[in-house]
Order: sequence, then structure tokens, then C-alpha cells
Amino acid sequence: MLRSVLLPPSFRSALGLLALLAAPSLPAATPAAPAGRELTTDRPDATESPFTVDAGRIQVELDAATWTRDRAGGVRTTTWEVAPFNVRLGLTPDVEFGFFVTPHVAVTERTGGVSTRTRGFGDATLRAKSNFWGNDGGDTAFGLIADLKLPTAAAGLGNDKVEGALTFPVAFAVGAGWEGAAMTSLGCNHLGPGRGYRPVWANTVTFARDLAPDLGAFFELTSSAGDGRHVATFNLGLTRPLAPGLQLDAGAYIGLSKSAPDLTLFFGLARKF
Repeated sequence: MLRSVLLPPSFRSALGLLALLAAPSLPAATPAAPAGRELTTDRPDATESPFTVDAGRIQVELDAATWTRDRAGGVRTTTWEVAPFNVRLGLTPDVEFGFFVTPHVAVTERTGGVSTRTRGFGDATLRAKSNFWGNDGGDTAFGLIADLKLPTAAAGLGNDKVEGALTFPVAFAVGAGWEGAAMTSLGCNHLGPGRGYRPVWANTVTFARDLAPDLGAFFELTSSAGDGRHVATFNLGLTRPLAPGLQLDAGAYIGLSKSAPDLTLFFGLARKF
């Protein structure tokens, strides 16, 4: 039998949080919340959704763990992010506030036979989202997202700079069981000492459909340019609803350009309260 003491504390915390969010609500513990709109998430693809959480509701979106591998310039880099999560709070029928937190990041860089490891808390992000139309139905939906990244990361895991972005997400019906979404985003990123801030333009497009009543799939293309060489990825994954307001997901991001990470694997969930 595996003993919990063999797992790092951050992984034990991640598993505990995952189990808590996935557990069914206790019957008769509290009055049931109104059903509201169906669950729509900003994960697992990179494309943000234009939909907001119902007023007075809370939605948590979480990666149990994310693993990334990259090789560039003779350096092999492996990154683990443990339990990065996003909390979304519905303020009005069409406006929400959210925040992103990465409790634990571990980066290992190996050059030749020498390895260095950096670990600690990651950066945090504050978010405001507004839906202009489509929250309650229709063939299209459109919104606006404003993000503000705060330099909360441990030494060596961030750039110690405030950064921001404005994103315009859209969703649309494709037909034949397919749904599509896309976004364009203009960010302001700091490039390092003596280089200052530069605009970054990111674009994504994703398509999804149900494979079975309780199983969905998506594939996605992403592109980003402005703070270095062009970064492009092909992403794909599966989603599985377990109950109204509860969904599991898993998938992979595959680097298409040399400057993109080679491979990212993830497993997570979303739950609305």
C-alpha cells in the first residue's frame, strides 16, 4: 500500500483539494442553489469563453497537476504546476470577477549532467469579465476580459513585474454537433532588464463536440507573437461531465514552433457552487 508520507506535501494538498471539489454535495446540508445556466468553463483549452458565471454563484476551475517538458539550446526543462486554480465569482448576470493562483511550481533545468531546481509559489492574476451577448442562448456569444498579473512568484519563477492583457472571446455554433470559439488578446509583457514592456498579440481558435452523452472532445490552435519568437501550439483533450455543475478534463498541448514548450499534459476539473 502506498503511504501518503511518500508524496510531497504540495501533491497531497492537490489531491485533497481535487477530492473535495469532486465530492458530491452533502444532501440536506444546505438548501439547493438555483439551477441557473449550464456549466461553461475557461478550461481546459487555452481559448477563454465569453460566458460569465451566474450572479451570486461561485465556480472553481482547477488543474490537479500540469507537467511541461521543453528542450532548447541544450537545456532540458521540466515544469510541474500543482493545483493551479481559478475562482470565478458572479457579480451580476453578465459580469464576473476572478483570480488565478498557482500554489506550487517546480522547475528543473538540466544541462549535460548538471541539474538545478527552483520551486515555490507562482504568480497570481486578477480578472474581470463581461459578457455582451449570448450568456442565455443564441448562435453566438461575445465578451471582454481584463487580466492583471501580480508578481507574487518566488525568486527565479517570475519576472517580478506587473503585466496585463485585454482579451476579446467569441463563441459560435458550427453545425453537425460542432461548436467553435476563438479569441484575440493584446497583452503588455515585460521582456527583462533594459528591455522594458512590449505588446504581445495572441490568437486562438478551438472546436469541440460531444463524442457520447457523457464525453466531449476538443482540438485547438494557438499563436502568440511580440515578446520573442513566434509561439504556436496544437492542443487537444477530453471532457467528462459527472453531474450538473461538475466536469473533469484531461489533455495535452503540443508545441508546433521551436519556441513553444514541446509538450504539456494536464488533468483537472471545474465545479460550480
